[in-house]
This record gives sequence, C-alpha cells and structure tokens, in this order.
Amino acid sequence: MPAVLSRLAAIFVAACLLFTAQVVTTPQRAAAADPGYLMVHFTGEGATNQQMYLSHSTDGLHWNDLNGGAMVLRSTVGTKGVRDPALVRSPDGSKYWIIATDLCISCGQDWNASINNGSRNLVVWESSDLVSWSDPWLLNVAGAIPDGRNAWAPEAIWDPETNDYVLYWATNVPLNGKTKHRIFYARTSDFHTISTPQIYIDRPGAQEIIDTQIIEMPSGVGNYRYVRASGDGQITLEGSNSILGTWTDLGNLSGVGLTGAMVEGPMWMKFNGQNKWGLYLDQYASNRGYMPVLTTDPSNPASYQTQAAGSYNMGGTKKRHGWILNLTAAEESRVLARWPNTPAQRLQSYNFQDRYVRQTNFDVRIDPNVSPADDAQFRMRPGLTGTGTVSFESVKFPGYFLRHANYDFQLVRNDGTAQFAADATFRQVAGLADSSWSSFQSYNHPDRYIRHYAYQLKLDPITTATGRADATFRVTS
Repeated sequence: MPAVLSRLAAIFVAACLLFTAQVVTTPQRAAAADPGYLMVHFTGEGATNQQMYLSHSTDGLHWNDLNGGAMVLRSTVGTKGVRDPALVRSPDGSKYWIIATDLCISCGQDWNASINNGSRNLVVWESSDLVSWSDPWLLNVAGAIPDGRNAWAPEAIWDPETNDYVLYWATNVPLNGKTKHRIFYARTSDFHTISTPQIYIDRPGAQEIIDTQIIEMPSGVGNYRYVRASGDGQITLEGSNSILGTWTDLGNLSGVGLTGAMVEGPMWMKFNGQNKWGLYLDQYASNRGYMPVLTTDPSNPASYQTQAAGSYNMGGTKKRHGWILNLTAAEESRVLARWPNTPAQRLQSYNFQDRYVRQTNFDVRIDPNVSPADDAQFRMRPGLTGTGTVSFESVKFPGYFLRHANYDFQLVRNDGTAQFAADATFRQVAGLADSSWSSFQSYNHPDRYIRHYAYQLKLDPITTATGRADATFRVTS
C-alpha cells in the first residue's frame, strides 16, 4: 500500500504541474518578448469610416495603418456600421472576439435617434487566429433593460474568479425625462448568450458615463489589481482588487490639463517589458483622434504626462475609440502577412474598355460607370492556395473573394475550406487576346479562364477569338 500511495502521489503532483503549465496569463498581457501592438479602431462618421480598421506599432507610439489604411472588417448586420471596438483574447489564446457598437451615424441614423431609440445590440466577430473572422452576429444586451434606449462602447475582461467574461457597455436609461447613460454589465463565456444585465457604474444625479476601460495590473505594482478609466464628464480613474467589487475614486486627469470637455474614449496599453503604461484619449472636441498620455503608475492621476507632438505618430488614418492588443510573435507574423498594404485595383475589360469587373449584391459582372467605386475595387492577394497564384479580395467587403461555383462567379466570404481556396485562386498569364494585358486561368480547372459573357463573369474554356477577347483584362488602378 505505501508504494501504491507513493505512485499515486507522484501522479497527482505531475498532474498539478501539468495543469499549472497550461494556465495562460491574462488576455491583457504585455510580456517582454512580445514584439508589437495591434490597434483595432474606427476612423470617423459615414458608412465606410464606421467599420473595423487595424494599425500596428513596434513601440506603442508610432503606428502604421494595415491594409493600406482601408477597413479590414465590414458589418453586414444591424445598422451596418460599427464603432468603439474591443478586441478580446481568450486566456488560452485559442479564440479572439471583436465586439463593437452597432451604430452608423450619418448613414441612416442621427445622434438624437441613436441616443433615444438606437440599436440595443452589439456586433460580434469571432476568430481562432486573429486573421480569419466569422460573419458578424448581433448580441442583444440592452433589450432586457427597462427603458434601455441603446448599447454603446462595449468592453470585456476575463474574470478569473468566475472563469468567464464580464461584458460591460453604456445604455441610456432616461432620468426625469433627460438622457442618462450608465454602465451595465453581464457575464458571458461565448458572446452569444449573456446573463441578465445589471448596473455596473451609475454616477450620482444626472451625471452620465459612457466610456470605461479596465486594465489589470501586474502583481506587485500599485495598491490595486485593476484600474479603470472612464469618460464621465472628466477622465476619472478608479481602483479595485475585484472586477465587480468596490471601486475607489482615485481622481481625474483635469490636473494634467485633460478634461472630459476635450477627450473621451480612454484606451489602455501596457508597454512590453516595461513598467510603463499608455492611456490613449480620443480628442473628440478638436476632431483629431487619439493621443497618448504616459504613466508609470496608472492609479496616480498626477503621474500622467502628455507627449510632445513629434514624439508619437498615429499613422495616416484618424484613430478613434478602440482597443490595443499586445501581440505575440506568432500573432504579429500572421497579422502582417494577412493585411499588407496591397493597393486597390480594378479589372478592365479588353473588348469593352469602358467596363470593369464589379460586384452588385454579391453577383459579379462587368459594367461602365460603377458607383459606388469600391464595388469595382479588389486587392490581388497571394493565391489562397498554390504558389505563384492570385486571389481577388473585395475592397468593399474584406474577407470576400471572387469565387466560381458551377462555372459562375459570385463574391463570397472565405470559409477557410480547401474547396473555397481552390475555387478562388487563379494564375495570372499573358492576355489571350493581347500579351500586354492579362488573363486569369482557374487553379482547379486549368482548361478554363475568367471571361465575361453577356456581361456576366463566367469560367469557360476558351476556343475562339471572341472568347480570347472576353477573357482578357487589364489590372489598373
């Protein structure tokens, strides 16, 4: 028996060690070995600017727009506009979610309508690799809140006390007939279903609060495990040792010249390998987007320092209310490979030179005078399969590619399958009618080429002079 017990004890210890080895750090990680940072954000008003954009930085202060400064995800649900995204990584790094406000100002709704009768939903995307994203879905978070009028500025943080996420957002529940946004929260494990929403932050009287973001502090730094920054008339700082526990008011940033009348949308970042943090603030009053404020102690309002204009660079696009993720080397490699600055281009017909390949309601044809212009704009990506091949990704609908099915073409979202990759991949060869132009040979049906017939795009074998002209295109800007 003692020998058996000894063996059982050894097995138990080994199992504990294995379990310990599998525990992963918090999603808001900032390890010294992490090489860079990824920011998800929107850029302004209108149907195009209120979508998802990505920017990358190697130092947390100088940012480069990914994908040529164009959107990387477009909402096709709800209002078909998105703002205020949060980018959430699961504790084990196996899943990512983008959650965002379902709101499209100046493209179907004005501010008054969005405040008093806006979407009660959030928009959610999911990914297993940070580069291939699901179709978006709507998550109703405010529909169960009595007299809840909207759902804005979502955030989420992993709660190790309950092994799920605390999802929190702002909803207007009027007080005495006047607008009053408060922060509500619910628990979720998958961003498909949530617990019953509860009040999280409610400022006294008529004071509203809209933007809140929490950062977890490393062990041994400061007096609090969590610090949150909120837009509530000021940029207010609070500290707590539990996400849903008691929070202590630490003060605000008015003492360093940053008031709520000037800035909003606080966005945290931890510098890799340093005890230094950045709090990015959206300069909404001057319409200038984000600026960084740096500190070595997020819990001390007096420690924050504004930065000289030449010490940081926000890149080519205006960056508004978003989220910064500290990237691992593998994540960074995937992200930079997926969204290089490939130019937007068009495919001009050889024999109808006033016509260009375009999508319309996801069908594909050639038309003159294409409007809106991005219906006829594509990015020639390295082929989804094979070597020396190309695939055509839509500028208007990132993640959607020209794909043939039954020899007809449509614009379809990449589902990640081998069949999709083969159907959406082509070899660019000398033009069949003019070698200074191009033709595109099917990867999985090499006897067939992209051609137009009755102005519709088809995949056909080419045997005649008319066919050769129909299958010849110019790649042009």
